[in-house]
Amino acid sequence: MQFKNGTNVFTANGKEVGHIDRVVIDPRSQHVTHVVVRAGFLFTEDKLVPVELIKSADDDRVTLQSAAGDLDDLRPFEETHYVSLDDEEVKAMNYPVGGEYIPPVYGYPPYGGIWPGYPGAPGYSGPAGIARPEQVYATRKDENIPEGTSALREGARVISSDDKHVGEIESVLVDEHTEQATHFVISQGLFFKDHKLIPAHWVRTIGENEVYLGVGSKTLEQLPDYQPEHQ
Repeated sequence: MQFKNGTNVFTANGKEVGHIDRVVIDPRSQHVTHVVVRAGFLFTEDKLVPVELIKSADDDRVTLQSAAGDLDDLRPFEETHYVSLDDEEVKAMNYPVGGEYIPPVYGYPPYGGIWPGYPGAPGYSGPAGIARPEQVYATRKDENIPEGTSALREGARVISSDDKHVGEIESVLVDEHTEQATHFVISQGLFFKDHKLIPAHWVRTIGENEVYLGVGSKTLEQLPDYQPEHQ
């Protein structure tokens, strides 16, 4: 499927719901997980639509699956929970920039908030686009992230997708309900003088002493500073 900025979106029975505005990219695989549909005839607010609910997409129209169900139940799109890719990162993934093509974003789940999970994301529960209950977090060290990888040590170097050392692991935040790591805190490195809170699903590969991310250093610079509770 190919998504183009401004393409109208229709239900399986031909009703127009809105138009494509951007796509959400998984930084580990660079695959599109969701599309953002701007408000239109049926949508009174911008919605996050999982790609699994899309039947077809071309230059003229996007058609949803009949299994999409009640579209009002789709998660609203909240821009503060997403981070835009810079032009260099988009070029690196061979994704067109500007013009008629749709801009890509990375999902940035809020710490301690409600997040519309998607398959493969740590802590995911339920179908894509459905919010989980309010999450409770604990801080731990030497946890595995993602699940099934090598043990992560405090002080491990964090390397961005453009091969820059952006900080060191200070702590891991774990969902107490699922016991899965959801975020990790990186401390001062060559590029950051403060702390940054990184979603665990941004990790591409991990070892004892180094963590490699699926996002570049410029994307990380966009993140707000994080103040650990002990400071």
